Amino acid sequence: MSFLSFLGLHPVVTSRLAGVIGFTYAYQALFAAYAVPAQTEKYYDLAGSTGFITSTVLSLYYPTIRSWFTSSPQPLKSLYNLSAHHPRQLLVSAMMLLWAGRLGTYLVMRIRKHGSDSRFDDLKTKPAIFTFMWFGQALWVTMVGLPAYLVNSIPAAAHPALGWKDFVGLGIWAAGLTLESIADREKTYWRKAKDEKKHEEKFISSGVWAWSRHPNYLGEVLLQTGPPLLALTAPLPPTVKYLACVSPFFTYVLLRYGSGVPPLEESAEKKWGSDPGWQKYRDSTSVLVPLPGGLGKGKV
Repeated sequence: MSFLSFLGLHPVVTSRLAGVIGFTYAYQALFAAYAVPAQTEKYYDLAGSTGFITSTVLSLYYPTIRSWFTSSPQPLKSLYNLSAHHPRQLLVSAMMLLWAGRLGTYLVMRIRKHGSDSRFDDLKTKPAIFTFMWFGQALWVTMVGLPAYLVNSIPAAAHPALGWKDFVGLGIWAAGLTLESIADREKTYWRKAKDEKKHEEKFISSGVWAWSRHPNYLGEVLLQTGPPLLALTAPLPPTVKYLACVSPFFTYVLLRYGSGVPPLEESAEKKWGSDPGWQKYRDSTSVLVPLPGGLGKGKV
């Protein structure tokens, strides 16, 4: 709370933002309280996606929801009064909800099909580390969702009209979501065709997967660049605007050097490291970002 005040935020904004962040960590802790003793990762992705959804909704309706726990509760019908929010708030909330809903549905269906997530095979047997993973997810939900939480924490009347930054942010977000969706769909169809014995390819290397070895992650980083542009238009202190822009950088570092690319690349090397086809694909295709002129192939 004091840190948020130090950033120059108005006390009203500070209170709302602190409440949302506190809820975000409590929500993940609730899932962890069951998952860690049970040594199960089946609800990890569900908790992540619904964490974004619940925190975004809370940030948008914070005064109303908070009133339910006080002596002056506001009527439930106030939740349906969209005119009480600024278009920027509705726009950034819709961006967050659509993305989290699509990603969550894809990930939950994936783990239901496979029954487990290989990333957690060793981690879930170590309570301290597994607990850290859940609070790490809370940090992810906080940092990536921060632009939306900040925009929603500002009273609607204080927002300026929508400007070019808002629409550029929406366009970038849409482009990233489209790329991520296409990559996920292509891989789903590829796996289905493989299960039906229609091909014997060991790994996918066609479509957008010919541009990047992880085009879904590239789309994720790109779309997370959109919401901060909406936060830049909002009436926030300069320091806070810079903090809102951490989201795409945090996403890039997490996916490129953390829980995204490294374990998948390590797994691929174990499976196909000696395969000439994999070696050719690996050395001629960028890890994440396809640069012009063939720069960074196999590395970037």
